[in-house]
Amino acid sequence: MDRTQACGACNRGSTPREGVNVPTITLETKLEDIFRLTDAQKRGLRKLSLATVEDLMRYVPTRYIKRSEILAIENIVAGNSTTVEGKISGLDFEKTWKKRLNIAKAKLTDDTGNIDLVWFHQPYIARILKNDDIVRVTGKVGQRRDRLFISNPLYEKIDRLSYRGPAASGELVPTYSQTRGVSSRWLHFHIHKLFKDLPREAFRDLIPDEILKRYHLPALLRALYAAHFPKSEKEAEAARKRLAFEEIFYIQLSRMQERMALDEKSSLVILTDKNEHKKFLDQLPFKLTSTQTTILDTVLDDIGKKTPMARLLEGDVGSGKTIIAAAASYQTARAGYQTAYMAPTEILARQHFDVFTKYAGGLSWKIGFLASSEALVWPSKAFRGQPAHIPKSQLARWTESGEIKILIGTHALLGSKVRFKNLAFIIVDEQHRFGVRQRGALAKRKSSAHNLAPHFLSMTATPIPRTLALTVFGDLDLSVLDELPPGRKSIRTEIFIKPKERSWDAIRREIEQGRQAFVICPRIRQDEEKSEMKSVAEEFKKISTEIFPEYRSAMLHGKLTPREKEKIMAGFKKGSVQILVSTSLIEVGIDIPNATIMVVEGADRFGLAQLHQLRGRIGRGEHSSYFVAATDSGSKKTAERLRALRDAKNGFELAEYDLSLRGPGELTGKNQWGISDIGMEALKNIKMVEAARAEARALLARDRELHNYPTLKTKLTSFDEHSLHHFE
Repeated sequence: MDRTQACGACNRGSTPREGVNVPTITLETKLEDIFRLTDAQKRGLRKLSLATVEDLMRYVPTRYIKRSEILAIENIVAGNSTTVEGKISGLDFEKTWKKRLNIAKAKLTDDTGNIDLVWFHQPYIARILKNDDIVRVTGKVGQRRDRLFISNPLYEKIDRLSYRGPAASGELVPTYSQTRGVSSRWLHFHIHKLFKDLPREAFRDLIPDEILKRYHLPALLRALYAAHFPKSEKEAEAARKRLAFEEIFYIQLSRMQERMALDEKSSLVILTDKNEHKKFLDQLPFKLTSTQTTILDTVLDDIGKKTPMARLLEGDVGSGKTIIAAAASYQTARAGYQTAYMAPTEILARQHFDVFTKYAGGLSWKIGFLASSEALVWPSKAFRGQPAHIPKSQLARWTESGEIKILIGTHALLGSKVRFKNLAFIIVDEQHRFGVRQRGALAKRKSSAHNLAPHFLSMTATPIPRTLALTVFGDLDLSVLDELPPGRKSIRTEIFIKPKERSWDAIRREIEQGRQAFVICPRIRQDEEKSEMKSVAEEFKKISTEIFPEYRSAMLHGKLTPREKEKIMAGFKKGSVQILVSTSLIEVGIDIPNATIMVVEGADRFGLAQLHQLRGRIGRGEHSSYFVAATDSGSKKTAERLRALRDAKNGFELAEYDLSLRGPGELTGKNQWGISDIGMEALKNIKMVEAARAEARALLARDRELHNYPTLKTKLTSFDEHSLHHFE
């Protein structure tokens, strides 16, 4: 019998939920229509973004455990990673006063003995697990005195009937990412049920047969079944490869269709005045690097064409992307057209406003600033060289009349009252920090004087692996700014494990030399029932009253009003504040040349990209700078990650390292890109990404509108909508 028939996905109707008249199950059927769900399960499914049958069928395991590798507790050895099964008892929660750690504890027992389980920073474990639960745990075994323990183990509840039951040697046990209310066991059971109930024709392949054959990819039904119930690791790998290829292929088709549609539109032609361009460059207090010059020439050439520019400028922290944007905006304003510049935070938008008013201002035009809290215009009539606060209604009128040639701001630019007369150029900074709909809304802005598409420039300092850039930004031309401006000092990165006194000594040395310091607190998880603001407040109190009472400290966090943030940053810039205690709010948009040291507390709780961005806030002046990653974690994994941060020469190298080490999820935050876990796995394989890209291009070259592939066309539409829904 064919394997696909053996799985049970044959021509059978669904088994309706009792008392509910449900038609034959399809991939679009809502899970709540066929399963009896508790409120906790409904919340859990929403958290996992599982709404339909197809969502659940494509929710593949995060890993597989060989039954033969599940050990008896008496056979485990300190220092090894292990998987054991047993019964939970002695479940407890405590908070240590010395280190202020939230700890959940339990004992795991099987027929051969018992072992301690310890979860740090995860007090909610004590609310999820219950005494007498049967669980499977995986983690590294440690030893304290004569007792073995497993710290921060991965866990899943298992059925009592299958607990240490007979299984063939080498059988793979799938383990799914779970959440409160929805366990890995629940997911596995219901996926198995769906394979029995779904009609075979529901698993129709949308990828053309010739592509599947060319890359030896299994059919969809076989791939899905093998992903959930593999006979071997090789079969599981082949299934995941096929599903990953499919997702990347869909994304590439979508992006290329968008680019083809854009290339058919027309835009305003912004011609560069060479004399004015030379004047702009000559007024700068620095000389552009050769890479900056090349990329700026490319951008100016792009906006000088009738076809709309669509370009991504990727540059490391401090590489000088803003001045490229300012130079292009200056030429746009000089030509009589308007530029809109959107940044993700008010602090970053205000910094760009300061740079533009300094270098891109003109005698005959205004530069505006708009955030939810205020509106500014430059220049002020009353104070030469300064911006002036104005009503938002006045800013809107000047923007609509065309008097404001450059408008810089946050998502406030998307407000319905913001209208342009002749918008020709759009710049979005850190594009991935905005929702898909937000970016699209700005790109589709209309002008009262014309109906042409604006040129578009996206900029990011977030390290993005090449495969991710080719996939997510497949509709954009890519420019990479990988050369730092001359004079930028290298930043010495140090890793301090456990003793905080070394961090404080390092800060004191810098302040005694007249420098300033950042102290960054980690983002506290919501389930720890402790707010981010409180974390910063506690650290600020300790620093200002106990550790550094002789220096002036200030704290910055997201709960402050814009005016409060502005006042604090003004004091730090002037030097009246020596130590700024902050959340990762200062990750982007802070330029304090006199700040020469940054201590990041709980560095193990930040992503590598975030740590790299934070590090970019120092080393911006003439003095040597120091970045300290402080952590209480002594794990090998943490040490390996932080060493990578220390040793990487730039963000691009760090991005590729993290991709090869563990995938780009941590580096970039997969939810920001609209790619599933299995799609993220594919980004480790540049050949797969390039193959999917080549096949998508070839297919659209033959059939731009996919007339010969109607089901694929329909799927592509729903795929885009699904991405918008889940990753907004």
